[in-house]
Amino acid sequence: MDFLIASAVFAICFVLVLVLMTGRKNEVDQNREISRRLTRPAEDADLGIMRKRRPDEGKLLAVVYRLNLLRGVEEMLWQAGMYMRVGDVLLIITLLFGGGIFLGDAVFNDILFGIGTGILFAAIPLLYIQFRKKRRLKAFAGQLPFALDLIKSSLEAGHSLQRALQVVVGEFADPLGTEFRTVLEQSRIGLPLPRALDDMLKRVPEDDLRLLTLAVKVQSEVGSSLAQIVGRLSEIVRIRQRLRLQIRALTAQARMGGWVVGILPVLVLGAFSLIQPGYTHDLFYDPTGQKILKLAMGLDLAAILTIRRLLRVSY
Repeated sequence: MDFLIASAVFAICFVLVLVLMTGRKNEVDQNREISRRLTRPAEDADLGIMRKRRPDEGKLLAVVYRLNLLRGVEEMLWQAGMYMRVGDVLLIITLLFGGGIFLGDAVFNDILFGIGTGILFAAIPLLYIQFRKKRRLKAFAGQLPFALDLIKSSLEAGHSLQRALQVVVGEFADPLGTEFRTVLEQSRIGLPLPRALDDMLKRVPEDDLRLLTLAVKVQSEVGSSLAQIVGRLSEIVRIRQRLRLQIRALTAQARMGGWVVGILPVLVLGAFSLIQPGYTHDLFYDPTGQKILKLAMGLDLAAILTIRRLLRVSY
């Protein structure tokens, strides 16, 4: 028992140190990735911004990349603005999974609980990346209508689209300013502007940005007035964002109810365990009670996921 607890504590401490060291290297890795993308040969322009494999990761991860098992993780890292190696993320997930198994088995004395705890711990890095991704996309979406207005004003003043994007880069901070700066740098080294916008769409998968990409493609092929298209697009983006906020407001009570339904049993069980331990004794120590507790935990988790799925509105 002491060995398992010590192993779990060591694994958690090791992961924390690794995360801190990786955080310090983030800025260096970001500059290195930007330099690599800006200095790649012109004949590699059709490969896209997302690579199918990373040769420097080793043979094992090369096989995994061929199976596209970690492709989603790499895309999530790009979309979250985190310039980490996929191998580092995989190492953190593995260590957390092992530490969770040791900790769960030591506390609950059950290998199934240990595996469940390991899966929960292993999901923490992915949940953090997803959180960073959503926060970055939300910030980008909030800046986009104002950037479109600025692009429209610059085009109406007689500037070219590249000059309008330069004005946007100078006026807006990260993430919108950084992404459009990357687009301009790719355009300077010979990549067509529509293709550079397609690459940005992979890093920022926003439907509103997809409309801008389509508008630039239409203007380059047909030759219509881009200022009028961008102006109309700005109005459409604001209407979509207003609709999104209205949907969140209308579903706020149901979403809060789902969280209350999911968390309330856990709080009640914890309260009874502290106030009247005899009420919950059979659940924790009787084999039948343990099976009931496991079933209740699974059903509670399924209820939370089901409610979230039902409240997801596509428009």
